[in-house]
Amino acid sequence: MFENLTNRLENIFSKLKQAPSLTKEQVDIGLVEIRQALLEADVSLQVTKNFIERVKPKAIGQEIIESTTPGQMVVKIVNDELINLLGNKNEEINLKSSSPVSLLILGLQGSGKTTTSAKLAHFIEKKFKKKTMLVSLDVYRPAAQEQLKILADNNDILSLPIVQNQQPSEIASRAMNTANLNGADVIIFDTAGRTQIDLPMMTEVKQIKSLVKPTETILVADSLTGQIAVNVASEFDKAVNISSIILTRVDGDGRGGAALSMKEVTGKPIKLMGVGEKIDELESFHPERIAKRILGMGDIVSLVEKATKDLDEKKLKDTEAQLKEGIFTMENYLSQLRQMKKMGGMGSVMSMLPGANKIKQQMENSSFDEKMLSDNEAIILSMTPNERENPKIISGSRKKRIATGCGLDISKINKLLKQFKMMSDMMKKMSKGKGIPSGNIPDELLNQLK
Repeated sequence: MFENLTNRLENIFSKLKQAPSLTKEQVDIGLVEIRQALLEADVSLQVTKNFIERVKPKAIGQEIIESTTPGQMVVKIVNDELINLLGNKNEEINLKSSSPVSLLILGLQGSGKTTTSAKLAHFIEKKFKKKTMLVSLDVYRPAAQEQLKILADNNDILSLPIVQNQQPSEIASRAMNTANLNGADVIIFDTAGRTQIDLPMMTEVKQIKSLVKPTETILVADSLTGQIAVNVASEFDKAVNISSIILTRVDGDGRGGAALSMKEVTGKPIKLMGVGEKIDELESFHPERIAKRILGMGDIVSLVEKATKDLDEKKLKDTEAQLKEGIFTMENYLSQLRQMKKMGGMGSVMSMLPGANKIKQQMENSSFDEKMLSDNEAIILSMTPNERENPKIISGSRKKRIATGCGLDISKINKLLKQFKMMSDMMKKMSKGKGIPSGNIPDELLNQLK
């Protein structure tokens, strides 16, 4: 997300940072370039104009001109204004009401509304420990109700049994009664989508909203549609007064214009974002973290949260203690590989690191292969416990046996052993307080990650 915008801004700020001092003319040129970068990222013209108008008086102030690091100060000003533009703070889904709490999900067809409803149910159950029930009110799209039921069944989420030929209002009433009987804390109503916003659609939504009295009326918007998504959000808000927004397909959006425009245009916060197709790939939207990603500063907090989400606490502490002592075994490596896969692969992890775009470019130039993670996992699983503990004992005959066990060439086993030795050496250096250069993967190691 935001790759194109991040690249442009990094180049702009690189020039500003190099100047020992900044003149008004230099700042003006920088702001013109920032304006162009925002427009190319599909940020609306009015939002871009307002943003630059807020940044300019701060960026040309005397405190900036006379600063010893004026470029850094400009970056800070832009960062602060980006946070304000994105919504200033993270806001949680409102579940503060007597059970069962109702959430009303709206959106156009193709926005990922039904899948997002299932993701939201999973998110609420995991984070808030509340039992949810999924309810499809879409009686128009073929198999829409069945689709939601399958998603619910596959992920152990309660769903309302389907009764044919019922109208949305009848389904909603039945759902509220069923939720009480089944002890559901939250009901997620997936409303029917349309190809366009029309009067029948909005009339139906208003009727359902009046009936279920939701604590949240949530619009699901496809970030890939850019300004179209912003316009749709504005129209929905005018018609039914949405309370919040979930952005979908954020992982495929290299521009990010929808995210940057949505809050200012609608006045409603983005609370969650879909970052992949899996049921657990729905994340809280943190404006300050997103702003740092846009400016190439990384998002270490989200990375740590993602990494520790499903880890056993004792195992995590044991691994941490070993690494501090410079101990790095194949078991440690296997654990890291599995966690990396769970987090979306190497690319997903790297996207949250400072200088992510540079690292990504470095990996692309080196032809990095994500399949390596799965291959290495298969190789390690074919090793004996003794071999994992002490890889130095892996001789030619052992390599042949491991190759047969995992179905891979011996050359890949040799490459894994080289990777492991280099990583082990890196861990020993780090345990002794010797850091690894930031912003780059050591070339020698990178050459092994192909």
